[in-house]
Amino acid sequence: MKLRVFTVSIIAFVFINLSSSGQSAITAPAWGNWTSWGDQRDGTFRNPVLPGDYSDIDCIRVGDDYYAVSSTFQYSPGFVILHSKDLVNWSILGHVVNDISVISPEMNWDRMNRYGRGVWAGAIRYHQNRFWVYFGDPDEGYFMSSSVKPEGPWEPVHKVWAEKGWDDCSPFWDDDGQGYLIGTNFSDGYKIHLFKMSADGKSLLKESDKVIHQSKGSEANKLYKINGYYYHLFSEVRAGGRALMMERARKITGPYETPQQLSEVQLHFHEPNQGGLIQTTKGDWYFLTHHGTGDDWSGRVVSLLPVHWIAGWPIIGSPDTAGIGEMVWSAKKPVKSNRIISPQTNDEFEAQVLQPQWEWNYQPRQDKWSLTERKGWLRLYAFRPLADNILNAGNTLTQRTYRTTHNEASVKIDISRMTSGQKAGLSHFGAPNYSAIGVQCEGSVKNLIFMNKEVVTIGPEITVDNIWLKSVWGLDGKSHYSYSPDGVTFTPFGDSYQLRWGAYRGDRLALFTYNTKDDTGSVDVDYFHYAYTK
Repeated sequence: MKLRVFTVSIIAFVFINLSSSGQSAITAPAWGNWTSWGDQRDGTFRNPVLPGDYSDIDCIRVGDDYYAVSSTFQYSPGFVILHSKDLVNWSILGHVVNDISVISPEMNWDRMNRYGRGVWAGAIRYHQNRFWVYFGDPDEGYFMSSSVKPEGPWEPVHKVWAEKGWDDCSPFWDDDGQGYLIGTNFSDGYKIHLFKMSADGKSLLKESDKVIHQSKGSEANKLYKINGYYYHLFSEVRAGGRALMMERARKITGPYETPQQLSEVQLHFHEPNQGGLIQTTKGDWYFLTHHGTGDDWSGRVVSLLPVHWIAGWPIIGSPDTAGIGEMVWSAKKPVKSNRIISPQTNDEFEAQVLQPQWEWNYQPRQDKWSLTERKGWLRLYAFRPLADNILNAGNTLTQRTYRTTHNEASVKIDISRMTSGQKAGLSHFGAPNYSAIGVQCEGSVKNLIFMNKEVVTIGPEITVDNIWLKSVWGLDGKSHYSYSPDGVTFTPFGDSYQLRWGAYRGDRLALFTYNTKDDTGSVDVDYFHYAYTK
């Protein structure tokens, strides 16, 4: 590879550049064992910048603001949007897809048949004073939407490519205004195709189809035009795992130069390999990336890596002696700022709309929940599930968990309106596994329950109208449940539960209720509090 034959002068430049960028050499933690993350309040940050499941991240800058998008699979609303002023402190801005059943009816509450499918990777771009997003569903094809404002309202989702077996698309508009879409046909040997788009960006011109690359597992596509070159960024499977690759050309259709390796295979750091290149207003470059190896209970967490341009190629992270990037765990913040922001979690349910941290498992049944029937409370109506478990129960409301040194989630629920056959409570959720602490009602008797999938442990009878439920966990992801009849004194109940990865997702917190006997009963949630450490 060309990147492996740099001269001594180039290597010297690399180390000078590292020093000037403020990149810090700290001992790499064992994976997942970070005791601090994000903004360090001293002008530096530590990776990950988001220790939660924001998979398939992509990022752009518009003015002084940074916007990122992340895949959401079967959760609704879909395709989450994040906002930052410094690439380190992020908040949840909103979502693009309000009704994911328009992508496929299989993602509606009455079917729930798309675990691990749904809204896959995509990209966000800014063109002609509008924000544009494109993403794929592996069964349904490619979709797009656009909006004047990143928080919406977004136009109804439009299908641009009705083909099965495609993923990881990204749009690009050239200087003359012509739009293109690049994407991988993984069902055909991971061939990467480039299409011209119609002027409105809503269809692909099939006669323009051109395969510009194919290699083992090649996907995670992005297109950029920098200093007269068209750069195609992608990842591929190499010896030992995934690595970031790039090819470039003077014409967008090629021919492209031999791909260069931008980052080493780093399986021990869960393969930082998919994301977006961003240039700050000062001209510095960074790469916002997820850690793509699965089977991690916290999901695919996000890191920010400095980028060093060497001989015309953006090396991701700290260049090694071969000129290929390696993971960076600490560096100066790209933008000076004093405000510390973390993704939202708490909700008092005082607004008339759900806060943006919440996502339903599948498209909910809209007549079975309310934020207005009891002011300051979330009302969840129970109805019969497709099967007697949380995975098949509609209107389960979720948000991400985070991997920090101490996490505590608690909820206050009014159970006075429960009816026979109903269950309700707080869950750690991730198909095909889940656990929960809650209450079940049989006849007129209510009992505390602990659920580990279909295994239900019956606890003491609950005679009060309100119950407080709590889960506590740390970096090891071992949840410990407890309950309280007064919100003050909590009593442990149930076994510890190891949070798990499943269906391409990390663990989630969830509020649920369902009734196996009839469409009756409800619970009211006064508040949900989730605190995690920085």
